[in-house]
Amino acid sequence: MNDNSPVFKEANITVSINEDIKVNTTVVPQADVTATDADLDTVFYNLTGSPLEATDYFKIRGVNNPAIYLHEALDYEKLNFMQLTLYAMDRNASAPGVHTATATITVHILQADLRPPWFQPCSFTADSKVCINRGYTGRVNVSEMTTGPLILKPGPLYAVDGDISLNEKIEYRIVDGNDNDTFSVNIDTGNITMNKPVNTLRTFLLYVMASQANNPFRFSQTVVEISIVRRNDHKPHFEKAAYLGTVPVDQPIRSLVMDAEIPLRPLRIFAADEDFPDKVNPDVTYQIQNSTDFTVSQDGFLLTAVVLNSAATMTLL
Repeated sequence: MNDNSPVFKEANITVSINEDIKVNTTVVPQADVTATDADLDTVFYNLTGSPLEATDYFKIRGVNNPAIYLHEALDYEKLNFMQLTLYAMDRNASAPGVHTATATITVHILQADLRPPWFQPCSFTADSKVCINRGYTGRVNVSEMTTGPLILKPGPLYAVDGDISLNEKIEYRIVDGNDNDTFSVNIDTGNITMNKPVNTLRTFLLYVMASQANNPFRFSQTVVEISIVRRNDHKPHFEKAAYLGTVPVDQPIRSLVMDAEIPLRPLRIFAADEDFPDKVNPDVTYQIQNSTDFTVSQDGFLLTAVVLNSAATMTLL
């Protein structure tokens, strides 16, 4: 006679496992999911899951052994909740008159501490396993002491735990490039501040490390490029709306154009820059846009670039 269906001692089972457990580890022991049959029939088992790929990760040991084991490595970011349905049948599934019982196994995947901090913003690689930060840039005026955190691009320096659900505390350190101890980083916030002004134009490449407070071996590194530049709050401007000059015909190339108002003095064009106490910005350059007959020196003196053979009036822009 085959009057009775198999019976599970627990029809609903919940397990929580870490994502880093080893493949082939038993997650639900055979004793917990073995069904009994009052008819003493041999019990056959089959496992299905939701989502469908759940049975790629979990399988039973055999058709007559319902122990559930990990078949494929887990990834919390891909899948962290699955529901398995275990079928117990008192004869082969294709046989007539088969009696079936089911047990539901709910599996919660717990995130393990596998990933380092990720500096933000970052872009994921194709397999979504690593998030790459391209570094930060900032500017500081030469010979000036900036108070407060430096403004960086694309935004403030900070990192998050790559294991998002764990969200471990992150600490920051400058590990290289901090010549003369010019900068400091706040260990808790990542804010970078100045310890002293810099009196030369140069670039600092600060190598900053972010590590988990509870595990210094979980770390990542980024580069902060800080340029020491001249102050640039104002645009250069010509102090005169127009300059008048003269030059005789048939003069050799690179002859000076003389000031029309003071004939014995060379004509000098000058663009003032209010960012400098004497208004002289050594980085200002001059260029004539509408003629190749003249050039302008770095100091603003106008010179001929060709031999001028005839008298004429020219307007240079």
